Amino acid sequence: MNDFTTEQLDHTPPPPPRARVSDAIDEPPVSETPPARSRDYLDGFLAQQPTELSPGEPGGQLYEMVIEALKEIYDPEIPVNVYDLGLIYGVDVDGDHVVVSMTLTTPNCPVAESMPGEIEMRVGAVPGVGSAEVNLVWDPPWDPQKMSDEAKLELGML
Repeated sequence: MNDFTTEQLDHTPPPPPRARVSDAIDEPPVSETPPARSRDYLDGFLAQQPTELSPGEPGGQLYEMVIEALKEIYDPEIPVNVYDLGLIYGVDVDGDHVVVSMTLTTPNCPVAESMPGEIEMRVGAVPGVGSAEVNLVWDPPWDPQKMSDEAKLELGML
C-alpha cells in the first residue's frame, strides 16, 4: 500500500502571497504627449526610384510591344485576337530574339499551317526584334477557360 497518511493527503499547500501595490517598482511617469516626430520620415521612401526593367521582361518596352503586336492578330473564325483567346502560352525575349509558345483551338484548326507563320512575321516586324520563332505546342490543350474576360464578354460567355 501507500506510505501516505490521511493527514498528508488532506493537506493543501498555502496560497501564494498576494501582490501588493506597495511592492510594485516605481517607474518614471509616462509623458502625456508623444515625442515630436520630424516630417521627413517619408523622404527616403519618396526619393526611391523604380528599378529599371529590362526591355525583354514583362513590363519592359520590347515585351509590351510584342504583346501589342500579338493583340493585332485575329483568329479568322472567332472575332477575338489570339492573345485574348489564350492561344499564346508564353513570350520569351532574349536580347533581340523572341520565342512565342502558342497553341491552336484544335489540332484540326484550318489555320494550323498559316497562323504560326503569320505570328512569326508580325512579331519579327516589331522594332527592336531581330528574329522571331514560334513554337506550336499542344500540351496543355486549349480550352475556353484560357480566354481573357474581354474575349469572353465579346463572345457572350459572361
